[in-house]
Amino acid sequence: MIIKALKFILKIKKKIKTKYWTFRVRRSAASSGRGLKVNGSSSVTRTTILGNNVNFNGMKIGGGGKVSIGDNFHSGPECLMISQNHNFNTGEAIPYDSTYIFKDIIIKDNVWLGSRVIVLGGVTVGEGAIIQAGSCVVSDIPDYAVAGGHPAKVFSYRDIDHYKKLKAAEKFH
Repeated sequence: MIIKALKFILKIKKKIKTKYWTFRVRRSAASSGRGLKVNGSSSVTRTTILGNNVNFNGMKIGGGGKVSIGDNFHSGPECLMISQNHNFNTGEAIPYDSTYIFKDIIIKDNVWLGSRVIVLGGVTVGEGAIIQAGSCVVSDIPDYAVAGGHPAKVFSYRDIDHYKKLKAAEKFH
């Protein structure tokens, strides 16, 4: 009986945390679609645009560049998107000065980032792409690609016909 009660309490506690983090992200983002769900500590910037059915399990978005995330996005825990960099090439000090260079990030529809993925500014991740856990995305990833590593490189592609059938039938997680 006690174990059942404890499981119930933990379930309620998780729901409360999810509502809290979802509220914080929705309030901070420039815009967010319906169905936003934030299951863990997450933060976004005022220049972040979120599509429908976006799911974060621990996402930190920082920097002054625009970050646009499409519909049906999912992330694993401890992911990071950085949309700015220090000015080290044309700055007035070494190793860098106090100015920043802003670079936008575009994440298209139906993208899945594994745990601890880092996406740097200036990158577009294509529709339906999957990024392997622990990867660092420093250049564009094409539609339907499966990529991973440091830097992330494409090593496979989804079954595009199957993907398109599921998309047409609106089978989204």
